[in-house]
Amino acid sequence: MIVNVITKNPGKLASIKAAFSKFGIKVNQIEKGFFEIQADSSLEIAENVALQALRELNAPVIREDHSLFINSLGIPGPYTSFMEKKMPVEKLLEILETQEDRSGYFEIATVYLEPSGLAKRYVCKIPVFFEKEVKVSDPRGGWNGIIRLADEKRTFTEYPEEERLHIWGKNCLALAEFLANREKKEV
Repeated sequence: MIVNVITKNPGKLASIKAAFSKFGIKVNQIEKGFFEIQADSSLEIAENVALQALRELNAPVIREDHSLFINSLGIPGPYTSFMEKKMPVEKLLEILETQEDRSGYFEIATVYLEPSGLAKRYVCKIPVFFEKEVKVSDPRGGWNGIIRLADEKRTFTEYPEEERLHIWGKNCLALAEFLANREKKEV
């Protein structure tokens, strides 16, 4: 079985491939940039892109969207990607200095659609914490030097992304298991 993954993000692709490879499912990357709506949830964004891709490709598609929520700021997570590009980590630290709650979470939404009409939607939340100072600067200039998983001591820039693939791939692992079990029943 082959599924088409709509992403240009190498990190997302790696976590998706890692999850699907456990079940012998091949992943085909589609790097086309489909229009992304602005919405308050990752699920709405992922579903909209998946629908566009399904209509164009007429083949099974997966789209995943990740959003970062900072609990004390109350800003919908899908907008933090824009904010991270506009706000240096030092400014975010300055804002968070005034907040008691330094927690947040990544919302990961995964949508799988088939031409048959089958639709599977998965959403999970990965708790994170924001440090009070930059541990190791993010070479891309982002916030990863202050974000760490809630049960971790290192920020994202302090260890390889490969160590976190199983965390980012939770939804895809559940989807891959569903698809593999369905395929067994059909044989």
